[in-house]
Amino acid sequence: MAAVPLILHLLPQASSPKKHHLFLIHISIFFLISLSNPQFSFSISEDDALIKFKESLKNTTSLDSSWLKGTSPCDKNKKWDRIQCEGNVVEGLLLGEAGLSGELDIDPLIALPGLRVLEIANNSFSGTIPEFFLLGALKSIYIDGNQFSGEIPKDFFAKMGSLKKIWFARNKFSGSIPESLTNLKYLMELRLESNAFSGRVPSFSQVSLTSIDLSNNKLQGEIPQGMSKFGADPFKGNADLCGQQLGKECNKGINKTQGAPMSKLKWIILGIVVSLLLVTILFRVKRKEDHFDKLGKENLDEGLHVGSSIRKSMSIHSKGGDSGRGSTRRGGSQGGKAMGDLVLVNNENGTFGLPDLMKAAAEVLGNGVLGSAYKAKMGNGMSVVVKRLREMNKMNRDVFDAEMRKLGKLRHKNLLQLLAYHYRKEEKLMVSEYVPKGSLLYLLHGDRGISHGELNWPTRLRIIQGVASGMCYLHSEFASYAVPHGNLKSSNILLNEKYEPLLSDYAFYPLINNTQIVQSLFAYKAPEAIQHQHLTPKCDIYCLGIIILEILTGKFPSQYLNNQKGGTDVVQWVQSAIADQRESELIDPEIASATDSVEQMVKLLHVGAACTISDPDKRIDMKEALRRIEEISLI
Repeated sequence: MAAVPLILHLLPQASSPKKHHLFLIHISIFFLISLSNPQFSFSISEDDALIKFKESLKNTTSLDSSWLKGTSPCDKNKKWDRIQCEGNVVEGLLLGEAGLSGELDIDPLIALPGLRVLEIANNSFSGTIPEFFLLGALKSIYIDGNQFSGEIPKDFFAKMGSLKKIWFARNKFSGSIPESLTNLKYLMELRLESNAFSGRVPSFSQVSLTSIDLSNNKLQGEIPQGMSKFGADPFKGNADLCGQQLGKECNKGINKTQGAPMSKLKWIILGIVVSLLLVTILFRVKRKEDHFDKLGKENLDEGLHVGSSIRKSMSIHSKGGDSGRGSTRRGGSQGGKAMGDLVLVNNENGTFGLPDLMKAAAEVLGNGVLGSAYKAKMGNGMSVVVKRLREMNKMNRDVFDAEMRKLGKLRHKNLLQLLAYHYRKEEKLMVSEYVPKGSLLYLLHGDRGISHGELNWPTRLRIIQGVASGMCYLHSEFASYAVPHGNLKSSNILLNEKYEPLLSDYAFYPLINNTQIVQSLFAYKAPEAIQHQHLTPKCDIYCLGIIILEILTGKFPSQYLNNQKGGTDVVQWVQSAIADQRESELIDPEIASATDSVEQMVKLLHVGAACTISDPDKRIDMKEALRRIEEISLI
């Protein structure tokens, strides 16, 4: 969608929203049909996938007699050679020393969701490194003793968070050792010896790493001191390496001399930058002084007007004169000083004023129960989300200010922090940081790209733990509220670049004055709220339970829909499965392949069920929910 100035979005809409609502309904219906229609998914059987993989290889004589199309690779009576199975699921390909050659085609193996071990050591494969990262659930990969060559991209292993054992020895790899290896938190064994890797040795600090071999390469520089525990053998055969592990002192003097010209250049550049910065600051301060009085006289309560239709005109006018006046003005400090009628409650991400927002390029993100949301990219490059709240208009400034300042003081890693707010009698704006990866709802049900693929079991468990931690904090800070959050659902859980959850739209219940809108909050979907209009903190617990069950099953909950036509009644489904002791059947197939973690998944399913018990008195509280979740994460 093309970006337009935010001011155009914030103007009252003269035309009826009926057509817009119909459009949203059509989009929603299409979305739900897409989720439920089996024609939108594609898969092939494991035997077909393996046959296709074999056809990409050369010299497959050792496989021809048992790898037969139409038979099961895991048949107990006639299992295929060199296949490791867990039940009826292919778990490992053990193709070492099989005389194979050619260039590997990894694509067919994507159809093996249970694949954990790939072993093709001591064959004659060649070419650049295959796209093993497409097999994100692999735990062990052995390709040593082949003819692979070329550089390995630095982020090659970034999507392979389950890897424990990597054997790439005795190939012809060159270039730097990929930095993404240092982020594999479960890594136990790393064998890269007898290649042509060059550059420095990355700092491997994983506690799990017990075996490493980087010998006989072309590595250079000082070995990180944190790797002393591995001794000297893993680093031998690298003539340009130094460090206490090898008993070879690094020549600091040479490095310092060589770096001196560059160091001087850096100081010169830094001096120029600082000078320019000072000049810019002085210039802006002067402009603020020149325009302060004029901007202070603008009556922002009179509103802003567009000369013609919002779709036909990009011209912006203010009753007070030039709408661009004071655009360099900035908001106040974290203490909440108001400038330009915008109050900053958090300046950790930078400062800005209302004129900056008014001139920002903006695009609609969506329309929710409480109002509309827009992404605004300001001139300084900072992107924020502006929520235009339409159901708080009866609240006076003092009450609204007090609630906003209370929200602005919250600090928790799993809460989306309020940055600023704007009060007018007929309009309230709330400004928060823009989170580009989007919501949990979208990544679970709408996205089928890389981001969705990264929602493996460890990531989902971390998301659940983060949501529970943020909720526990809210229940502590707003213990007096009927519902400390009030609108917890997957569309209000944003995920940052590290897939850490950020709760949004929280603590709004006391601010909303329209009874009909209040009852649209998800907390009102709890059984006691539906039946008796009884709202308590236990309604938030129910909402947390829905989140847990949604993440574990991968199903879109019918509880999110007003008419409950569509989606899955995850509460009833899980309760029935627990009664029949068939919990494992409910786990999302995309994570069920992590067979060594099924016990964790089942235990967490029971926590979700405990959060969604119909009787709120029997429902666990938030502290107990967090305790149980953290206990599971330690298994």
